[in-house]
Amino acid sequence: MQTDHFEQIVSEHYESLYRFAFSLTRVEADALDLTQQAFYLWATKGHQLRDRSKVKTWLFTTLHRAFLDARRKQQRFFPSSLDELVSQEPPVLTVESTDNADHVPVLQALAQVDKSYQAAVALFYLGDNSYLEIAGILQVPIGTVKSRLARGLAQLRQILQCERTEECVEYVF
Repeated sequence: MQTDHFEQIVSEHYESLYRFAFSLTRVEADALDLTQQAFYLWATKGHQLRDRSKVKTWLFTTLHRAFLDARRKQQRFFPSSLDELVSQEPPVLTVESTDNADHVPVLQALAQVDKSYQAAVALFYLGDNSYLEIAGILQVPIGTVKSRLARGLAQLRQILQCERTEECVEYVF
């Protein structure tokens, strides 16, 4: 693979891929590892992709699969749920991430959204992916993507409103 082409792909997709990884892991180091792993796999296997217009989808799918694989491996070794472990440790913030500190409450609220909706919401809003791209990444029908987005956004809206007004109403989603 040509170095210039690889660098162009990294510069185009790094930020959105990292944001997606961070929304899944909620830990900066893990998000960086997942992002690097996706680009490593692109460097070693990207030449196999026939349609170069699908690079973004390929990268997001690869990252999502790597996240799921890592989570499966962690669940084998940890007797308690990952949610409990993650919720005990707040995300690590760097100087760059504090420049955009207004996204922190949203990411924290996204972490409280039902797991089945998180990836779709993160891919749509953090990764700037289309419904079709999300369907390909998550390997679900486009109708499922739309319903997960609608339900996930309803939950996210309720969580943010609850935090803002401190008047929480339990809704069943």
